[in-house]
Amino acid sequence: MQRPWLAHYPPGIPADIDPGRYRSLVQLLEESFEQFAERPAFVCMGKTLAYADIDAMSRKLGAWLQSRGLPRGARVALMMPNVLQYPVAIAAVLRAGYTVVNVNPLYTAPELQHQLKDSGAEAIVILENFASTLQKVLPETAIRHIVVASMGDLMGGVKGAIVNAVVRHVKKLVPPFSLPGAVGFRRALAQGAARELARPEVGPEDVAFLQYTGGTTGVAKGAVLLHRNLVANVLQCDAWLLTDERPAGKEARHSPHIFVCALPLYHIFGLTVCGLLGLLMDP
Repeated sequence: MQRPWLAHYPPGIPADIDPGRYRSLVQLLEESFEQFAERPAFVCMGKTLAYADIDAMSRKLGAWLQSRGLPRGARVALMMPNVLQYPVAIAAVLRAGYTVVNVNPLYTAPELQHQLKDSGAEAIVILENFASTLQKVLPETAIRHIVVASMGDLMGGVKGAIVNAVVRHVKKLVPPFSLPGAVGFRRALAQGAARELARPEVGPEDVAFLQYTGGTTGVAKGAVLLHRNLVANVLQCDAWLLTDERPAGKEARHSPHIFVCALPLYHIFGLTVCGLLGLLMDP
């Protein structure tokens, strides 16, 4: 097959990638956690989480989800803006052997109801700012397990308390809600810390994400993204960050990069290019 576009590739860009090099996103994530443990992974509102932090917290949250009795491949919805809990939750869901369902936190109640019912999500991690929307539709969904995060959860003691107080009482960004049985994000981590994360076999054909479209021509539709699809996408993006000075393959991930995640992580570009790629490359 002729590939004339290759003639326009900048020097150092490989013509092909090998998505079979990794069986799953889990393998990629855990390789990064091990290699870059002490280096910063995410910075938000002046708070930095290292790769080791994401590793430890995602183990705890993943173990908590498994303790709820969710079957392998269960759909877990994430309804948050770009906060530090987001990458922790993504890693937790994938490592526990489940499927991530990204949800736009600005959804109206009918939009949220459609996506939760369509995806069959059984659990959700949601920022408290949007919990009142979930309350309105909860009886019409299959959601049985709820983790409620607060803006300041991972900001640290005093700073976290101040952030939560401002969000709740000064800015008044948290409408009243009632979700009986819901567990706070930090409490879920604490409970998960007492358990061991089981290691289900996750392969390239397993579903990693149900990624919903914008719904501009009707209701949002869930695109099925396999681990193989996301591994290929991340490696393709990584390849285009190569230069003449950067070697190909794993060694290429040792050059410093900083990603400004201006797009929301529930958006596919923000997720793959800013979120996953940023996490999988040495910063």
